[in-house]
Amino acid sequence: MWSDAVNQANKQALLAWVKETGIQLVQVNGQRKYGGPPPGWIGDPPPPGSEVFIGKLPQDIYENKLIPLFQSVGKLYEFRLMMTFSGLNRGFAYAKYGNRRGAQIAIAALNSFEVQKGCPITVCRSTEKCELCVDGLSAAVEQGQLRMLLQEMTAGVLSISLYPSPSRKGGQLAVLKYNSHRAAAMAKKTLVEGHLGLCGQEIEVDWLKLDVKQRLRASLASAVPARLQPGVFEGGGPSQVPGEAETCPLPPARGVLDRLNALCKKQQLGPPVFLTKCVQATPAGWLRFWYQVVIPGYPSPFSGFLWLKADMSGMDGHAEAKNAIALQLLRTLGCLAV
Repeated sequence: MWSDAVNQANKQALLAWVKETGIQLVQVNGQRKYGGPPPGWIGDPPPPGSEVFIGKLPQDIYENKLIPLFQSVGKLYEFRLMMTFSGLNRGFAYAKYGNRRGAQIAIAALNSFEVQKGCPITVCRSTEKCELCVDGLSAAVEQGQLRMLLQEMTAGVLSISLYPSPSRKGGQLAVLKYNSHRAAAMAKKTLVEGHLGLCGQEIEVDWLKLDVKQRLRASLASAVPARLQPGVFEGGGPSQVPGEAETCPLPPARGVLDRLNALCKKQQLGPPVFLTKCVQATPAGWLRFWYQVVIPGYPSPFSGFLWLKADMSGMDGHAEAKNAIALQLLRTLGCLAV
């Protein structure tokens, strides 16, 4: 093929190096990868912040030069070189180290390093994006329905948030957060090539861009409803404000939590585990909490957001949130009359 003649000398040098070292390179989806994990790796994958981005690479340079260079400053977990159809590299790559310290050393030692005379490269922290934006969903799509579908099609989804679509009138936008950049990238590929099949809608899948994220945050910040009472949960997006008929005083915390624990015990699901984080506070005293509840025997966790306003009882905000979440779970499970 015509591409065989492009950069032939360096390709032959790469093949000789691979044969000599026994190193394994796997090419898939426009990139050539080493490791992830490498031979002999023991333990968990590296934490976020362990990967560096490598830019301004000469297109005729390959792993036989790059991997030894980046291994010289720390133990590599993975190295990915982006490739063209002609067999040249695309000018950039990613190196993931065993820990964050390795990435920091690589940036300090190799940023502006000349891999060829007159060719200094850029080495900086990789953003490792983990969030996707899915726009164009039908207004009828619910969070639970979307979660079940995504868990069948993708792996590693941590949370799903639904908002009114800023570009599709009457539609919804979903923000999907995954447990790693790799999981998010694979999910993006699957969702772009596949078909969600949600009410026949044509959807757009892309990385969550900063401007979109800021717009969504701004819309939430301006959406504190004056009629909300403590313990009322948000719906699918900031424009879906509960009415007065949906509000009610919270029963004593201990009673609600005991009832939820008793229900889980009766159904042999295991005790629920609550995670809460206060993500916003307003001058008027409203607190916005993110929550996730894991019930061991239930197929998927419950997660979302809630607004509450602390009362004068002195109860901690997280305790109030936990009480409100437990109440909502009992309602969702149909075990408490509304």
